[in-house]
Amino acid sequence: MSLRALERPAAGEPEGALVLLHGRGADEFDLHPVLDLLDPQCRLAGYTPRAPLTLPPGGAHWYVVPRVGFPDPESFRAGVAELAEWFDGLPFPAERIVLGGFSQGAVMSYALGLGRGRPRPAALIALSGFVPTVEGWEADLEPPFPPIAIVHGSHDPVIPVAFARSARTLLESAGAEVLYRETPAQHWIDPGVVPELAALVAAQP
Repeated sequence: MSLRALERPAAGEPEGALVLLHGRGADEFDLHPVLDLLDPQCRLAGYTPRAPLTLPPGGAHWYVVPRVGFPDPESFRAGVAELAEWFDGLPFPAERIVLGGFSQGAVMSYALGLGRGRPRPAALIALSGFVPTVEGWEADLEPPFPPIAIVHGSHDPVIPVAFARSARTLLESAGAEVLYRETPAQHWIDPGVVPELAALVAAQP
């Protein structure tokens, strides 16, 4: 069954798409307003899908969390498969889709955008997340890479900033060009980084 998603139409004929994936326990409405912040000209069709799982204490989840950084393999594989099926059904090729997410959504963005055998998106935006360590999934670290933005709060109590630093090191060592911004925030999207992220989106595809 395909995921359900909110769509924000482009102002005219869409040049591509912007997909934003919400965090753990949120829903498809959570990042919907961010579509306009990152694409204020509405040049792209915008989508915010809802994660497939409903778990305590509520809201939608992409996978089960036994501990931060290490998703439960079975639910993670199922979540990635459902997201890939939905993503691949969009009326745009991957190279015209900017893919991003917050927290669990950032993890899923890495999984989909850098997973072995997957097509590369136009750009990848990871907000307060991590590159997953999970049985059955591995990152494809062969260039060329899309533009990648990593943003994380240095005081994040949910997903420690060390995960962002590790992701930066991993990707830059493989030859990726990474826009890395670490701000004195906790587990939220720092408004101060929005202009740079919007400029990244505007440069694609």
